[in-house]
Amino acid sequence: MKILYLADIRFPLERANGIQSIETCHALASRGHYVSLAVRPDSHTPARDPYAFYGLERIDTLKIEVAPLTGSPAAVRAGYLMFAVGRAAGRGRQDVIFTRDLGLASILLRLPRLVRGPVVYEAHTIAADEAGARHALLTGAEPASPAKLRRLAARDAHVWRAADGYVTITEGLKRELERRFGERSRIAVVSDGVRTSSLQPPTSNLQPPTPNLQPPTSNLDPFTIGYAGHLYPWKGVELIVEAVAALPHARALIIGGHEREPDLARVKALAVELACDSRVTFTGLLPPPAVAARLREADVLVLPNPASAISSDFTSPLKLFEYMAAERPIVASDLPSIREVLTNERNALLVPPGNPPALTDAIRRLKDDRDLGRRLVAQAADDVREYTWARRAERLEALFRTLA
Repeated sequence: MKILYLADIRFPLERANGIQSIETCHALASRGHYVSLAVRPDSHTPARDPYAFYGLERIDTLKIEVAPLTGSPAAVRAGYLMFAVGRAAGRGRQDVIFTRDLGLASILLRLPRLVRGPVVYEAHTIAADEAGARHALLTGAEPASPAKLRRLAARDAHVWRAADGYVTITEGLKRELERRFGERSRIAVVSDGVRTSSLQPPTSNLQPPTPNLQPPTSNLDPFTIGYAGHLYPWKGVELIVEAVAALPHARALIIGGHEREPDLARVKALAVELACDSRVTFTGLLPPPAVAARLREADVLVLPNPASAISSDFTSPLKLFEYMAAERPIVASDLPSIREVLTNERNALLVPPGNPPALTDAIRRLKDDRDLGRRLVAQAADDVREYTWARRAERLEALFRTLA
């Protein structure tokens, strides 16, 4: 099968969008499909090698096509759209056109089917909802105008009706789209994933994996609370800093945060305000392959998302699956989207979102009860085998084959 994946992003990109795009394409290509990933040029000079950046082996069936773009951000966006439309034209050039760019999908779906292949759109949110809440979720974001919200709502409805195939990353997102726009055929729920190579060999049900959790030598040993990802307000990283402040013998390892964005300074300032900054380590942005090793430095990994228009039903965080594969116990917010993967007391501890005392109590419980941590880790390590990039590719392939 010939698959064209259109990603309007600079590439390689350290953010989740870039990781998910390349991992999905690499997994599909590993199954024997011919995949072309069309992206913007790298912002670094000289351009970085995407395979080295993401720690992936080169594969002959995956081709990375870099659109020849220069100029202002508006010019680059317009140029990529023109490039993508030209690349998508031609009924026999590809069997599937796959994108998570709503605007691009809407444009492609206005082309006659006689001049393009089937278009599959992957939704990670409802665009109008995210835009309407963005100013409250991201530092410095401006409120969206009513006209923009109407335009995005119409675009969501159009793509839902017109796409040849449709993917959502959570069941909650699928249900909400069906509630608003009606049912549709050729739809699949396909969550994000994790690199297979980071997992240990499979074990039988009688021999669960043994996590590498050493008992503390004393109650005064530092206990490390880990987090990986961005520091936007809707991610809830402040709750981790508050937990460190409340646990005198705990420290935090926060992997992520961009020096040119205000959120890193904001979270650092909170640590200073709570007098725990000496116990909080900020790594800044790391290359994707380095994140897994740093996660294993933690004693517990935390997913502290508060309830929001993005988190509650729609998100499928990459870090969730990375945490499960890291063989460390997880404390996460008890949100519908998270409950699609995690179950309280089975493979994680779930706590009310936005509740610092509850989060702190769950972390303290794992600090004091290492046997509980081992049990949660063993189950999560088995469960995450259903969420590898290879399994994601299988599920996407099943949808793509219905379009032939």
